[in-house]
Amino acid sequence: MENNERIFLASPHMSDEGYEQEYIKEAFDTNWIAPLGANVNNFEKEICEVTGAKDAAALVSGTSAIHLALKLLNIKENDIVFCQSLTFSASANPIIYENATPVFIDSDRDNWNMSPKALEAAFEKYKEKGIKPKAVIVVHLYGICAKIDEIIEICNKYDTPIVEDAAESLGSIYKGKMTGTFGDYGILSFNGNKIITSSGGGMLLVNAPDSSEKAERARFLSTQARENKRYYYHKEVGYNYRMSNIVAGIGRGQLKVLDKRVEKKREIYFHYKEAFKNISDIEMMPINDEETRCNCWLTTILIDEKSKVKPLDVILKLEENNIEARHVWNPMHKQPFFEKYDYIDNGGVGEYIFNNGVCLPSDTKMTKEDMERVSNIIKTLWD
Repeated sequence: MENNERIFLASPHMSDEGYEQEYIKEAFDTNWIAPLGANVNNFEKEICEVTGAKDAAALVSGTSAIHLALKLLNIKENDIVFCQSLTFSASANPIIYENATPVFIDSDRDNWNMSPKALEAAFEKYKEKGIKPKAVIVVHLYGICAKIDEIIEICNKYDTPIVEDAAESLGSIYKGKMTGTFGDYGILSFNGNKIITSSGGGMLLVNAPDSSEKAERARFLSTQARENKRYYYHKEVGYNYRMSNIVAGIGRGQLKVLDKRVEKKREIYFHYKEAFKNISDIEMMPINDEETRCNCWLTTILIDEKSKVKPLDVILKLEENNIEARHVWNPMHKQPFFEKYDYIDNGGVGEYIFNNGVCLPSDTKMTKEDMERVSNIIKTLWD
């Protein structure tokens, strides 16, 4: 009988050991359901131990973490923030929350992430206008490590802080150091499709010199900016961004299996790489294993623009067989809401990747048979 069971792009995968249930039970047994508790405090501590971040604040989403990073950097109305264009809108939306102005930066073809060349050009363009950007948001797309050394060098030259959007790259390592710990602030996401999930949630990693004070400030803002008085007293606007004790318990359990999830994601990537090695039209995403370890959150391929097979053909063929696949992120400068903002081009790399890319099923529950099923179906398009 033909196997037609659903294969997801990426779905929640709880630990076989039941770690999550242990922490959730502890929260119920102690009646620390919400808003805070030992799981929240320990999740922050354990994330720092795993990533090497100086401090961390557990929040409701990666988006809220970016927003608070911008607040901590004192981003205000009309300030300029450079942001990678090839990314999900959550990287850019918080800039708008503060009525600041995004400037989108194209990617490098060999890396898919922010182009140092285009970034330098952006700095020079705005320097000529007498404008200094307040921050740079760089993304580690699909777990691929950005050219962070070059980006740091450029940002240091222009004295501009970095916010690292590592929402998709928890477990990725660049020259011995985890992504999310290079910039002043790092962002993690525990959304349901991420490499580990707490059902939702995110984390703000704080690496600035005054990390303890900044992390405490983030916690203060994320709990409605309530002053330490016997009654409710607010001197500034706050946000309902703090992670709950139950969600943090799930995250703590998931963190114990992070290495297993990275190992499985990379197994999926190398399966596809081997399966498609004789199809010249297919190019694997660039993981650069010589100096990095990519977590391979979503294995993504490029299909030669001259190929008879188009990305939509792959997506529809898999869809016919109850298998989920998706287009690559559509660059921000091509989005109707953001198209009015400035864009620093590097030859249309982001658009090329969007037009020719496909995100393949990368669910950590996939069996070898599932992987073979996916790759064999795709190969029939070239028969």
